[in-house]
Amino acid sequence: MGGLTVLAALRKALPDEQFLYLGDTARLPYGTKTVETVQRYAAKAASHLIDRGVKALVVACNTASASALQTLHAAFAPLPVYGVVEPGADAAIAAADNSGVLVLATESTIQGGAYQRALTTRNARIPVYGRACPLWVTMAEQGPQNASFTRTVLQHDLRGLVPGGPTTLLLGCTHFPVFTNRLQDLLGADVRVVDSARTTAAYVAEQLASTGLLGAHGGGTRYLATDGVNRFVQVGRHFLGEEIQQVEVVDL
Repeated sequence: MGGLTVLAALRKALPDEQFLYLGDTARLPYGTKTVETVQRYAAKAASHLIDRGVKALVVACNTASASALQTLHAAFAPLPVYGVVEPGADAAIAAADNSGVLVLATESTIQGGAYQRALTTRNARIPVYGRACPLWVTMAEQGPQNASFTRTVLQHDLRGLVPGGPTTLLLGCTHFPVFTNRLQDLLGADVRVVDSARTTAAYVAEQLASTGLLGAHGGGTRYLATDGVNRFVQVGRHFLGEEIQQVEVVDL
């Protein structure tokens, strides 16, 4: 579901592209699965999209990017395969000061350390912290209701950050951009919030342009889901920012 925030950003950055979005709703959440399971699921999803003729693949999930990106690169080369971890790390390091970067993500993403490694590789002098926020995915999927509960949980999970904490927050889950405005309100203008949806969209647009793969014939989007179409439509609009009109069910 959270990958729809990446799709929304991609459609803004690439208005003339045709998008085919696959939501693996039968197997979510990926954030609680083992690395081996996520790799297997990601390979099946990628194979289905490639069979439909995509020219590039965006892995719009932090857990899948952290666990399966290299496997997908190896399996489907020379098809371009883009993840969300590297662009997010680039943007966070560019925004960070000496106070460091705090990664907010699911338990598996934090425990796997993909963002911590990516950030430290780019600048070993900047402190990097990770904090798992296990309730945020569920809250994001509930949409704007229960606003007071959401604020309380956000405040609890941000405890101890300011003053004196990292002034750059990296949202390491594609569900989390829906909280960007609330986080900014809670933390103040001095804290920079970096979300991997917008940074990934900018990176993909740059890469497609540099390799001559940009589309120029008018944009469009088709939606696929592996289960629960009604829920996909209902919950998905919170992430996409608009109604989802038609979804094809596929069996992986």
